[in-house]
Amino acid sequence: MNRFADVVIVGAGVMGCSAAFHLARGTRGSEIARPSGARVVVVEKGSVASGMTKRSGGLVRASFSDETQAALAQASLEYFRDWKNSVGGSCGFTRTGLLVLANETGAARLRAMVDHLGADTRVVSADELCDLQPGVRVQDVALAAHEPDAGYVDPLATTQTLAARAKEWGVEFRTGTLVKHIRVEGGRVVGVETTTGAIETFNVVVMAGAWSARLLKPLGIEMGITTTRVQVVFFDRPAELKTGHHAFVDTTTGAYFRPHSFGLTFAGVIEAETNTVNPDHFDETVAPEFVDDVRARIATRLPAFTNARFVRGHTGVYDLTPDTRPIISRVPGIAGLIVAAGFGGDGFAFAPAVGACVAEMVTDGAARTVDVSEFSLIV
Repeated sequence: MNRFADVVIVGAGVMGCSAAFHLARGTRGSEIARPSGARVVVVEKGSVASGMTKRSGGLVRASFSDETQAALAQASLEYFRDWKNSVGGSCGFTRTGLLVLANETGAARLRAMVDHLGADTRVVSADELCDLQPGVRVQDVALAAHEPDAGYVDPLATTQTLAARAKEWGVEFRTGTLVKHIRVEGGRVVGVETTTGAIETFNVVVMAGAWSARLLKPLGIEMGITTTRVQVVFFDRPAELKTGHHAFVDTTTGAYFRPHSFGLTFAGVIEAETNTVNPDHFDETVAPEFVDDVRARIATRLPAFTNARFVRGHTGVYDLTPDTRPIISRVPGIAGLIVAAGFGGDGFAFAPAVGACVAEMVTDGAARTVDVSEFSLIV
């Protein structure tokens, strides 16, 4: 068990495992069997992918209205679509295509999003939408964006293959271990104290999702992140849609949904709950009224879901910043400390690129994959 590391990563969700993979690889490009030799330790209080990662919807797409987030998502989508060659193994990528729907109020914003996304995504009319997705109801839709190469992945397979490759290249995963605090002396990181002992290091990357703010607060760093509860549900897909359907982000009804394996459809609502919760202790039951609400929202768009059978659901937590944009940043005033947090429900779509950016920040001083400087932490 290492007592010194070049880099300590806090959190073994998809973000932390992505950063570990990229730090261990050490080089860019298509070669995946070229370890860097850096001593990297990932510390995780549970097991790999035991937090929000395993509860993620795994929707991967480039369609984001924020240009930098779209760039992160596009770079990540390239990984997901060629996982075997870029990482190794399978992430379970399934191409469904994505439809982002807007009413008259949101039409201008949707057009602006498509303008910066490039040729792979295009604006379609309500009539074209009916051709793309049989059975869709479009009475309240002004425009839609069609991203044909979007889809979803298996969150566990994605994270486990990243971790497996990182381990193969020498990364140590210390699971069942809680980071109690980050040690700082003379304005720089010197180590971490954990429940299984101290680790000396000059570089700490905090990628612990809803738990990230707790580690920085004792250092006098307020990130402004709130933790809210999220519910998601699975419905039995109606017979007329058994072969599948597009993934939808429906800003008119406030629902998102996508096909899932075993003839199911995964669904939730776009807007976050407003009550702040403790990520270690929150209500993990899915409310019956939430199930009915989501079903009704989906049925507004695809009436075949009107009487869809509820199969199961689960809850989790989102970490949200006040402006809903993530933080990917060095921590001002503390050399060697980097944080990536505040991704809400969109983090999975960014994970491969965020891991690359963080690795570049550690080794090269700045991110090259995507310029994430606008996501800097201001304290």
